[in-house]
Amino acid sequence: MAAHLQGTVGVWLMGLQARAAAALGDSEPARAANTEADERRERVVPDDLDSLGGLFTYPVEKQLYYSVECEALLGNGSAETVALAERAVEGFSDPTAASWAFGDLAGAQCDLALVRLFSGDLDGAAAAMRPVLDLPVSHRNNGIVVSAQRVRAALAGGSVNGAVVARDLTAEIEAFPATRLALPRG
Repeated sequence: MAAHLQGTVGVWLMGLQARAAAALGDSEPARAANTEADERRERVVPDDLDSLGGLFTYPVEKQLYYSVECEALLGNGSAETVALAERAVEGFSDPTAASWAFGDLAGAQCDLALVRLFSGDLDGAAAAMRPVLDLPVSHRNNGIVVSAQRVRAALAGGSVNGAVVARDLTAEIEAFPATRLALPRG
């Protein structure tokens, strides 16, 4: 489908394909799609959508975030993946950057928490989740809640579930998805 696209949307489609395969537990297709996304990134020719910017372009930071999410969904906690996850969080840490989005930052932080959990770093996982858990209710959209719930599931299924930090973090995540209005009042 993306073969003829030269803008970043072609890269984005490969990133989405990789995430879908990872969500199904299909590591080979997920990693192959990420490799294809990397190759397409090298050949990007910005198009009309890229010139609009915002949600119509797929910046390198978001590609890194999606790539890390694939590894998190596959349960990878290698040192390399943790380093990439830290880079993804750093990539979204400047709210004045054109590619910044609070949802992408929170998603990247949840992925960092996951890969740290998979590497055995419970305290690091809790530290990565702190900014997400501190988000105001108005910023707790469905994507962020789903990402936080992945961390909760990993805590419950992991060897750390008896640790005090794990129990406290699990309780905070359970309380996290507060009810919010679909539209602002008034």
